[in-house]
Amino acid sequence: MEDYHKPDQQTLQELRNIANRLRISSIRATTAAGSGHPTSCCSVAEIMSVLFFHTMKYKAQDPRNPNNDRFVLSKGHAAPVLYAAWAEADYLKETDLLNLRKIDSILEGHPVPRQEFVDVATGSLGQGLGAACGMAYTGKYFDKASYRVYCLLGDGELSEGSVWEAMAFASHYQLDNLVAILDINRLGQSDPAPLQHHVEKYQKRCKAFGWNTIVLDGHSVEELCKAFGQARQQPTAIIAKTFKGKGIAVAEDKLGWHGKPLSKELAEPVLKELHSQILSKNKRLYPSLPVDDAPNVNIRNIRMPSPPSYKPGEKMATRKAYGFALAKLGRASDRVIALDGDTKNSTFSEMFKNEYPDRFIECYIAEQNMVSVAIGCATRDRTVAFVSSFAAFFSRAFDQIRMAAISESNINLVGSHCGVSIGEDGPSQMALEDLAMFRSVPTATVFYPSDGVSTEKAVELAANTKGVCFIRTSRPENTVIYNNNEDFQVGQAKVVHQSKDDHVTVIGAGVTLHEALAAAEHLKKEKINIRVIDPFTIKPLDVKLIIDSAKATKGRIVTVEDHYYEGGIGEAVASAVASEPGIVVHRLAVSHVPRSGKAAELLQMFGIDKEAIVQAVKKAISSSANGK
Repeated sequence: MEDYHKPDQQTLQELRNIANRLRISSIRATTAAGSGHPTSCCSVAEIMSVLFFHTMKYKAQDPRNPNNDRFVLSKGHAAPVLYAAWAEADYLKETDLLNLRKIDSILEGHPVPRQEFVDVATGSLGQGLGAACGMAYTGKYFDKASYRVYCLLGDGELSEGSVWEAMAFASHYQLDNLVAILDINRLGQSDPAPLQHHVEKYQKRCKAFGWNTIVLDGHSVEELCKAFGQARQQPTAIIAKTFKGKGIAVAEDKLGWHGKPLSKELAEPVLKELHSQILSKNKRLYPSLPVDDAPNVNIRNIRMPSPPSYKPGEKMATRKAYGFALAKLGRASDRVIALDGDTKNSTFSEMFKNEYPDRFIECYIAEQNMVSVAIGCATRDRTVAFVSSFAAFFSRAFDQIRMAAISESNINLVGSHCGVSIGEDGPSQMALEDLAMFRSVPTATVFYPSDGVSTEKAVELAANTKGVCFIRTSRPENTVIYNNNEDFQVGQAKVVHQSKDDHVTVIGAGVTLHEALAAAEHLKKEKINIRVIDPFTIKPLDVKLIIDSAKATKGRIVTVEDHYYEGGIGEAVASAVASEPGIVVHRLAVSHVPRSGKAAELLQMFGIDKEAIVQAVKKAISSSANGK
């Protein structure tokens, strides 16, 4: 045993009292709201009581203090019991709980970081443990601090593969500062959970994943106190057998009550019975204070230690430029970290690992968990996390990315191997939906650099931009087109080719920008001048520059992209100019599922190469002439 002393009877009774007060508050709040999950709250009342008033160390009036123990409610639908715990700790008022789910209340249906005591949004099940892994990894390896991380999961979400990705990660990295509590209350939303109350099966699974595993009665405060006090040299899973709706006679251990509040008539006798179980109130319990040993961290205004050092005309793939840039940024702050999913020798994040092995997290082929870990690492502004993989594989983690936005997370995702230009590997490896995916995320900034200089600038800007940042990098080596002193800003496009008499505005990015420049040289010989724009960020788009350029080129725009038509650059530009009369957008993009082939062959096959741009420009000119 480590630091375990059996609590006295008064303490144990007060923990039972707190559990019942949490039940009462959860029922009252959901009944007042007319919606919510009181039965899911009631199964974890003792767990929450022991965690918040016996085990966890935190400053109740300063929920985001970096020294505090962390708590993640992965089963986010049990939010009312979390709010009740913070009211019990005197951070919230009891009256606040009765405003649950109202539009002018911070107490939403599921936890969100608008609440100071919430680090990550939960409710999309199966994601809390991955975020908790990121917090625990940061605490153990970056902060080297005493704080611990507790994550409460429901048994229904244990069917999610992402939970087991997180279990494997925590065991591999020996996160002995992490405790997962599994609320085995038997019942899911519409059916019993697959293993129901077979806690021995959960125990075997957790042990097989390398966790210290304890099975107990989840309604026994004494067993919980003892389990939380045990020594650990590995992550700990507490498998708590509980009953959904515990304390609500009409609903306890019964299907059909998930997500249903009690009516006032049903609630009244239940509340009366729970009040009767609250015995002497001679002892008031308060959370223990944390050890103040987390370092002070400042991640604002991280700048590259020197300008880029590329030579104009030099060939450099933007994926490789990303590796150089990230390693360089790592010299500016020891809080810059990198994560990868076993693709580091393709994304070139290995350059960062080679220079800063202690700040590199290999997440293996588990992209969902990798994104969740990054979200956890970035909480409380402890790190600046860069996460890299093939851009196509981020689609597997889209729910985690979506939840990152709801979590108000600041993470940077870097996707390489975009488009058909990767060549022979074929369509399973080609990101052709990624711009659409990231453009749809409300907090996202989408960078699409086209050379080494702009890639380095994108990395620096992303490190200092709030929200989810996505940097799209390419496999082919392309010419460096910018001077090292070129200034780049979010939402600011660049005109990379123009004359006094341009006929068409052509917008391309990455490999297609270089095809557009080649097309410009070809057309020039035919006395057709075009203006070529590098958008740099696809979101936000430089709408003013695009409209001004379109007006200067008689309303003609051609967009060309190594992406599907849906949701990419063409649609972004078309949307931006939709309210402007006289502007016509001609779009070139990948029209259907591609195949293996050489990059040049595929660009030609899908009509996004130099020759296709030349023809599109001529068509745009003739179309507008015929229109007149």
